[in-house]
Amino acid sequence: MPRRRPPLFRAVDCVRIPVPDLEAGLAFYRDALGHALKWRSETAAGLRMAKGGAELVIHVESDRAETDLLVADVRRAIARVTRAGGRLVAGPFEIPVGRVAIAADPWGNPLALLDLSKGLLRTDRQGRVTGVRRRKG
Repeated sequence: MPRRRPPLFRAVDCVRIPVPDLEAGLAFYRDALGHALKWRSETAAGLRMAKGGAELVIHVESDRAETDLLVADVRRAIARVTRAGGRLVAGPFEIPVGRVAIAADPWGNPLALLDLSKGLLRTDRQGRVTGVRRRKG
């Protein structure tokens, strides 16, 4: 029996959905469907889900939808995925809150790997992103 390893994926961080216009996306997902705004930048907005910690992120940054999987460390996650038979597709890239990379499992399914090594977004009262709350330690 193979030894049990701890799960690589900690949680679903977010589901990213492309929209052609951020205001139109907010009108649909926030106003019509009831998902409260958590944060907003020039190109994306994070909305609350009814349960759990995952966010719904609408964005105008690309035309690609993706599910971001939270990992402790993107570089270590890439190594573990590739040792297991997957491959690195793109990255890792620095983002305001940490790093992200796109990997693929042995069957070609994309795995967006995200770590929060830099911290969490800081926002003002209107939810506009003002910076990053640095992680302690």
